[in-house]
Amino acid sequence: MIKYVPELTDVVLEEIPDKVTLAVEISNCRGSCIGCHSPFLKQDIGVELTPDAVDRLIADNFGVNCFLLLGEGKDPEALLRIAEHLRVHHPDLERAVYSGRPEVEPEIYAAFDYVKVGPYVAELGPLNERTTNQRLYHHGEDITFRFWHKGLDPNR
Repeated sequence: MIKYVPELTDVVLEEIPDKVTLAVEISNCRGSCIGCHSPFLKQDIGVELTPDAVDRLIADNFGVNCFLLLGEGKDPEALLRIAEHLRVHHPDLERAVYSGRPEVEPEIYAAFDYVKVGPYVAELGPLNERTTNQRLYHHGEDITFRFWHKGLDPNR
């Protein structure tokens, strides 16, 4: 089972490039980022994120085109079930997950359109800093550069 914190669920515009994203905060975080902005999410708090809860969240947030799980929780099978539910029942929505781990399993990359990996390291900065250790992948392609000034691809 994975849990989310309903009061922290929000529509955001900056987490996934060019997407109107429903961001859902997941508790039971496995990360250990020094300087974590939400240390309370390491606790077992919130309510179960079920397929019915996912459907209600989407229905209540008309206009979103991406569903983002901010965290993975401690139940990888439940995480993959939610991704599959989204794929089958909400095929027009892109699926995204943010992980604080340096790397995730191939099954997670396959289940989500967007995968962010890497713990937050203050001296390296967040995604919008070129020095960041974090990476955002879209179907396996590193698109982290899209967070940098003017979105210039450093490889071009």
